Amino acid sequence: MQLQVLNSPFNQEQAELLNRILPTLTESQKFWLSGFLAASQVTSALGTPATLVQQNAVQSKIKEVTILYGSQTGNAQALAKKAAKTLEGNDFQVTVTSMNDFKPNNLKKIQNLLIIASTHGEGDPPDNALTFHEFLHSKRAPKLEDFHFSVLALGDSSYEFFCQTGKEFDSRLEELGGTRLYPRFDCDVDYDEPAAEWLEGVLGGLSEALGVTNKQSQSPAALAVESEYSRTNPFQAEVLENINLNGRGSNKETRHLEISLEGSGLTFEPGDSLGIYPENDPDLVDLLLEEMSWNSEELVTVKQGDVRPLREALLSYYEITILTKPLLQKAAPLTTSKDLQELTAPGNEDKVKAYLEGRDLLDLVRDFSPWIGSAQEFVSILRKIPGRLYSIASSLSANPDEVHLTIGAVRYEANGRSRNGVCSIQTAERLNPGDILKVYVQHNENFKLPQNPETPIIMIGAGTGVAPFRGFLQEREEKNVNGKSWLFFGDQQFVTDFLYQIEWQKWLQNGTLTKLDVAFSRDTAEKIYVQHRLLEHGKELFEWLQEGAALYICGDEKHMAHDVHNTLLEIIEKEGSLSREQAAAYLADLQQQKRYQRDVY
Repeated sequence: MQLQVLNSPFNQEQAELLNRILPTLTESQKFWLSGFLAASQVTSALGTPATLVQQNAVQSKIKEVTILYGSQTGNAQALAKKAAKTLEGNDFQVTVTSMNDFKPNNLKKIQNLLIIASTHGEGDPPDNALTFHEFLHSKRAPKLEDFHFSVLALGDSSYEFFCQTGKEFDSRLEELGGTRLYPRFDCDVDYDEPAAEWLEGVLGGLSEALGVTNKQSQSPAALAVESEYSRTNPFQAEVLENINLNGRGSNKETRHLEISLEGSGLTFEPGDSLGIYPENDPDLVDLLLEEMSWNSEELVTVKQGDVRPLREALLSYYEITILTKPLLQKAAPLTTSKDLQELTAPGNEDKVKAYLEGRDLLDLVRDFSPWIGSAQEFVSILRKIPGRLYSIASSLSANPDEVHLTIGAVRYEANGRSRNGVCSIQTAERLNPGDILKVYVQHNENFKLPQNPETPIIMIGAGTGVAPFRGFLQEREEKNVNGKSWLFFGDQQFVTDFLYQIEWQKWLQNGTLTKLDVAFSRDTAEKIYVQHRLLEHGKELFEWLQEGAALYICGDEKHMAHDVHNTLLEIIEKEGSLSREQAAAYLADLQQQKRYQRDVY
């Protein structure tokens, strides 16, 4: 209906202006405007009924949604931002924030909460969710009234405590009195479509709970499909260089990869990661085909509208090197062997855990034959091969249109067979300059250089864990930053394993790097690791922290990062004359200030 001079109190010019602007307003803008006008009338004592003001306040409130994310590598954060876009397209006012930046006492002020959280390590919350997780499970957590929530949990079903953090948030919010907008979704490594389904359910839950209508045109499928290059639409990148960084005689093989991003539009900052979709070992695929007597050219449907020859599907689409408990359960009906059914029966969780360790799909098909059903039925129970994330070892400012990686080749023996890392061995043995890799950038706001470029930084990395610090120093050199920097680096042997040695020495000479301390564990009778170097320089390290330095750790979580964390506690306790509890609180405070950041795996 159009405003006219005859049917409104406006003159011709006013009516024309209003007719132009009103159709462009969203529902939330109309609610706000009507509330603003009503409030203005009250203020000017024109007698607006109080009920109108109250009605508009309620309408504004019920369209508000808060999204909290707990993310270690950036997946939950990326999903939170995409969910916000969909909700905003349905006229919700959305607040998106990291759990680390959220003031827990504000929880009781929220009416609609969405939590998107990953699980880190063996069932632990990610670093930026620790404080909120602790608060929520403490006696200080408030009782929640008129509170609606839903949880999207991210995890990896190859781990024992699959989606544990999301499960804990979900159950605790219910205990505190919250009502679910939609049941919790537990997502495996291929989470895009499940996340879109969850958001669609959440929108329905909000519609029912709040009495609002969502726009049919705004589809949550935007979570799973993007036009730009991304995790769901990787860029076909050309390999420029592939160099072995280790010297002759080393026990290790570490590849330095330089990859072209020209024409992709992809950008990154130091601290971000690059995802690679790898291909499985052709020899392993051929052994599978032989064991199952499958025709390599048989066509199989990997997803709707995507049909491929079986061998190609096993090479580039399906995960075949990791077994999970859900996979064993799905495989049990496809074999005549009773052993697999017995193994997956309730009460045998410890046996399942032991079997999964170090075994792959070839082990499974050999151990529990004969198999029944078609190749299509069998591959349909397999997961999609996930991207492998690697800390970026370069600065985009210093190397435009390029990204560099540092990848250690993984080879080991398990259960009587030689095993290889999927992506690392593709890189080491089957990847040459000119070849193409499917890549995407994984942004990680939890591992970033300080906003103030003059802030001192302390970087601790072992082996390939030194990669992001090469990017840090390239960035600082390119931007002529004068802030102090201190690198602790560890590996096996000085002569063969001092990764990027010439570059560190150059940065020491030009002042980009202030201090360098190294530990080579195989060069001495008693093994020396980076944590030992930290202890040797504990007094000075604590002085740097007291001066405001930011602290970074990159490496293996179970061993290196765990040992370094405990060493830092020891240093802070001693040099700060603190108790162990006070030292832990000191580190936790650094983490809260984003002065203690970890990129661990």
